Order: sequence, then C-alpha cells, then structure tokens
Amino acid sequence: MIHNELPAPPPLADGAVRIYALGGLGEIGRNMTIFEYGTKLLVLDCGVLFPEDSQPGIDLILPDFGPIKERMADIEAVVLTHGHEDHIGALPYLLRLRQDIPVYGSRFTLALLEGKLREHRIKTETNLVAEGQRMQIGDFNIEFLAVNHSIPDALALAIRTPGGTILHTGDFKMDQIPLDGRITDLNGFARIGDEGVDLLMVDSTNAEVPGFVTSERDIEPVLDAVFIRAEGRIIVASFASHVHRIQQIIDMAALHGRRVALVGRSMVRNMGVARDLGILKVPGGLMATVDELAGLPDDQTVLICTGSQGEPMAVLARIANRDHPITVGDKDTVVLASSLIPGNENSVNRVINGLTKHGAQVVHKGNALVHVSGHAAAGELRYLYNIVKPRNVLPVHGEWRHMRANKAIAVGVGIDPERVLLADDGVVIDLVDGKASVVGYVPVGFVYVDGSSVGDVTETLLKDRRVLGEEGFISIFAAVDMIESKVVAGPELHARGLGLGEEAFLPVIEQVRVLLEEALAEGIVDVHELQQRVRKTVGKWVGTQHRRRPMIVPVIIEG
Repeated sequence: MIHNELPAPPPLADGAVRIYALGGLGEIGRNMTIFEYGTKLLVLDCGVLFPEDSQPGIDLILPDFGPIKERMADIEAVVLTHGHEDHIGALPYLLRLRQDIPVYGSRFTLALLEGKLREHRIKTETNLVAEGQRMQIGDFNIEFLAVNHSIPDALALAIRTPGGTILHTGDFKMDQIPLDGRITDLNGFARIGDEGVDLLMVDSTNAEVPGFVTSERDIEPVLDAVFIRAEGRIIVASFASHVHRIQQIIDMAALHGRRVALVGRSMVRNMGVARDLGILKVPGGLMATVDELAGLPDDQTVLICTGSQGEPMAVLARIANRDHPITVGDKDTVVLASSLIPGNENSVNRVINGLTKHGAQVVHKGNALVHVSGHAAAGELRYLYNIVKPRNVLPVHGEWRHMRANKAIAVGVGIDPERVLLADDGVVIDLVDGKASVVGYVPVGFVYVDGSSVGDVTETLLKDRRVLGEEGFISIFAAVDMIESKVVAGPELHARGLGLGEEAFLPVIEQVRVLLEEALAEGIVDVHELQQRVRKTVGKWVGTQHRRRPMIVPVIIEG
C-alpha cells in the first residue's frame, strides 16, 4: 500500500468501524491499533520497537500518537493482548498524555505493566481480564480467548460493535501440548466464526514458514543432551519474559543436580513476578545467588541471563566482551534459547564469536533445537482461516514479506483476494456493511526516545549521527576582512575519525584560502554563502582524494 497516494480519510460514516495502526504494520515491533466507532476510540496494545545499528543513540522507538493526540478524551480503554515489550512498552508514554485511561489485560501482562508504570511514576486504573470473559467497554463488546505464545496469559480478542465483528488473534500459535496446558481456544475461534467475523486480523510473523510450529515439549530432549554433555557451567540466555523456557531450564537443572542463579535486572524482576503468581514453579533449595554459585563446582551450576538478541548492554554481550564479573572458559556451555529477531543477526553473531573466542561451546537455534517460535506457521494460519471463515482479512504483525505471505495463504484457502487487505502504518480501513476498504491515510512516523528526550530526534539528526559514526568530522575556521577582501586568520582545519594526519589537509586548506579571497573579490559578503562554498570545496576534495564523505562544518567570521 503506497500511502502517499491516499487522501485524508473522510468523516466516519454512521454505523461504520474504522481501523488504523500507529505502529506494527510492515515491521515487528511497536504494535498499536486504533478501533473507532461513533466518536469513541479503543486502543489495542501500545508497544515499542528496539533500534537498529542505523539509529545510533536511540533507546526506544514509539508508535506515533499524533493522529489521536487531540482525541485523548475519546479513548474508552487500552486493551493488551500480552506482556511483551513490543505490545506494552510504549504504554507509559501514552499515559503521560492522559493518566486515567482504563487499561485491561491478563494477570501476567498487568503484573509486568505495573512494574513498568512504577518506574515511570504513573498511576492508572488497571483491570484484570481472563480468557472466556466478555465485557462491554462503551460501544465495544470484547470477548477474550486464550492463545499460545512465548509468554503466559496471551489473549486473542473478538471485538463486537454495531458496525461489525473483528477478531484479532494477537501473537499466537497452536501448540497442542503446551507446557502450561493452556491451549489456543480453537473452539472459541470456530464459534465466533460461525457467528460471523467481518474482519480477521492475523499474526503474520511466521507466514513464510511451512507446516506447524514445533511443540515446546520437543525441546526437552535437546536440553537434556546439553546438560548431560556439559562439563562446566551452563549459561542460558533467554528473553526475560519467556517463563516457559525458564521453567524448562529450572526443571532440567533440578533433574541434573545443578543449582540456578538468575542474572540481569529484567530477568530477576520478571521471574520474581512469575513466581509470585504461581506461573513459575521452583523446587525448594534450587535457586541461589551468583555469589553462592561461585562456591560450587562448575558442573553443579546454571546461570540464566538476558542478552539472547546480542543487546550490547545485556549480560551475555558483556560476558562475551569481558565486561562482566562472570567470565567463560573452555568447559562452559552457553545456550541461546531464542529465535533471532530480524535485524539482530550481526549483534548475535558478534556475541557468539566473542564467547567462542574465550573457549565456550555455544548452542543456538542454528545448530540445535533449543528454541521454538511463539508465532503460527503457514499450516496453522491455513487452519485458522478455515475454521473462522472471515469475510475480510488484514494481516498484521510482520514485515511486508510476512504480510504478503499471509495474504497468499488466505487467498489459497478461497478468500477473495479483493477482501484481503495489506496496509501500512497510518492506512485507514473502514468496515461498512461487512466490507472492509481502504479509505485514506493519517500521517505517522517514528517517534524516537533518546534518554529523557521523546520525539525530539529527527531523521535528519539520525543521518548526521550516522555520518559522524561512519565517515568522521571536519571543521574548518577562517576569519575574513570584508572591506579588504582577504583572509585575516586561518583557514584552520580540524578532523576527527578520518585517520589522516594534519599534513594530508594542507592542499585543501590552501584551496579554501584561495576560494575565500576570490569570492570576497567578487563582492560576496554573505557569510552563509561563503560557508556553503567552503563546504562544497572541502567535500569535493576529501571525496575525490580519500573517498570519504565526512560531516563538514565551516565557520566563517568577520575579523
């Protein structure tokens, strides 16, 4: 969908439902969808996206609240599908705009959210919901359905309005023998499908993967083999929210007579929450502190930490860089129990190489079945379409290749291609009389968090940072006498990050002096014009002579 060609959406027609995403379409992260009926809004999820190498200095990327910023009073509620950061991480920033928005979520989701809200010093109304529950929120009647995912208490939602019924899968898969016994509610999906689903919004992340996702239980023999072979410590890196994976590691440690320590603030916090809620079950005497493990033989210890995505400040990356009290050696085994999030490949490979360099054996998804995805593969999606039989489909949660693959699956089971919509963030879809159509576009972009700054970093500033980081910096100073038409001080040139000695710049310094005196002789006395000519001259010289494109900052003053 090329949104630049779309007009602004028209006023919402009576009896119509409007849907648009402020983040999460065409990307994996910052999920946030707006549902509009009458004059009221319902917000589904409010997550963050983590920065890539091309976004230096950025801590988080938020959905763009711009289209709803003037309509905060119209928001009936925020409803959360599950507790992953890409679904709840941006909520404190939304609540800064209006703290009294009611928030609905499952037990584990709200427990994780409440810790986040305390950090941001935000108090708001939270409401506990569970699968099988149905409630009215304004004109939105919402039914919650259980789904499998890589975090406990994940939910799908059926949103019924006078303008139509929308079924949103959330992030889901169809594990038939999940570790917690909580299976995806296929009966509920089929029942709602029989009632009539006007729009099915479907997780697209694994749409390119054929068949069905492997069950979580199939990992256990592989983990057992890792524990049997390991001669020294075992260090497991996982998402700090993947309670099921941590439970498997704890159970395996108990089976093999090893004690366990949690490392990393988010890991300790989240597993503490899970344990308090009874979701994580730990045998007595199994857990220990890192210091306590240091007094035990290495073959009796397990460390569970963060950093499975190669995050530079996470525990595992610091261990790999020898920047952490914990070190690895020849007999240690490191298990990366997670899938690669697209864009993190280089970071993860650097961590693997660093650990291997220090002698550790690294077990990861590329060489062993130590993780399974939390998202439905193509076979599961095909099954879903057949039991729901939706009138219209909107693939969500995925990059463009995933959403297109999801559309192909929907068309393959007989859904009219014209009724399978592909949309980008900001593309507005109206559901009228059972037909979903694209009606316009609301401008949205990326909102960057940089320390305490929210939204102040622009794409231009990011480009400058990339240039500084990749190409270096040149400043050049000169003082000129406009009346005498001559340079009275300088030019002086200073460079950083180019790897060139001062003598290398002597030719261009002379070029700048000649350029300035010629320009002054021509009667050019505008300082900005002089600076632009200097920038162009220095840029051309360094590009021709050294094939570099540094940031160039000329400073010309009247002497």
